[in-house]
Amino acid sequence: MTTLAATGADASASAPTATAGPSRAARGRRSAPSWAWLGLIPFAAYVIGFLAVPTLLAIGSGFFTKDGSFTWTNVAALGDPVVLNTFANTGWLSLITAVVGAVVGALVCYALLGMNPEGAIRSTVDAAAGVLAQFGGVMLAFAFIATIGLKGVVTEFLSGAFGIDIFAGGAWIYELPGLYLPYIYFQIPLMVITFMPALAALKPQWTEANLTLGGTRASFWLRIGFPVLAPSFLASLLLLFANSFSSFATAAALSSQGSQIVPLQIRTALTSETMLGRENLAGALALGMIIVVGVVMALYSLIQRRAARWQS
Repeated sequence: MTTLAATGADASASAPTATAGPSRAARGRRSAPSWAWLGLIPFAAYVIGFLAVPTLLAIGSGFFTKDGSFTWTNVAALGDPVVLNTFANTGWLSLITAVVGAVVGALVCYALLGMNPEGAIRSTVDAAAGVLAQFGGVMLAFAFIATIGLKGVVTEFLSGAFGIDIFAGGAWIYELPGLYLPYIYFQIPLMVITFMPALAALKPQWTEANLTLGGTRASFWLRIGFPVLAPSFLASLLLLFANSFSSFATAAALSSQGSQIVPLQIRTALTSETMLGRENLAGALALGMIIVVGVVMALYSLIQRRAARWQS
């Protein structure tokens, strides 16, 4: 009996183990080159052709005159009071519409939180948010002109039924104040798209732990919900700001005259007959926009990384 046991132990000790190392075939598979990166070629070509190259051309054109000689004149024009006022107008427009869109969009997300994710209402709102966030340009401008324009449906109804003239102080819809409502229109659904995943990621166990420790719904949001959601909310707010700051099509369709915001001022520099020879000023203005949006998106990336810690 003792001899058999010893023989069995020796046999098991001499047998190869599963952890002795990877097989030759496995090592060969690991050393073989991967061709998965080839799938990135179409996306890389798109980024280079439609983002990187136009950005470099826009920035570079701001440092040259029409005949190709180097100059600081275009970049120095960024300090002109008219240009600074235009950047201020664009900044205030972006900030106000981003804040309103973020607050209203967050309230919509909170209302959707208690609904069935697979239900009809939740699915309808999600689908509508995805469509309306991209609804802009000429279509959105026409919708507002037909609704609250000088001869819009709502304008005529208020004038005929209540004697209210919303344009008594001037045709504000075709000026800078007329951009606030259209911008808020597409900012709210964009906030719903970006903020809803963060709100839905709140764990039910946190609510249960808060109640177990004697907390209330108010204490949960004050001590857990708001601090946890703050990075995601700020990141979404910055994204809305960048989205509004760089929007052009809706403003161009509503405001055919004037250049109250930077994208319209770039259009004026490229097309106006009163600025002949200063077309490259558009490159300097684009450089200013790229700097502003770049700083905002860098902050967005930093905050989003912090928010991703608890969402993962």
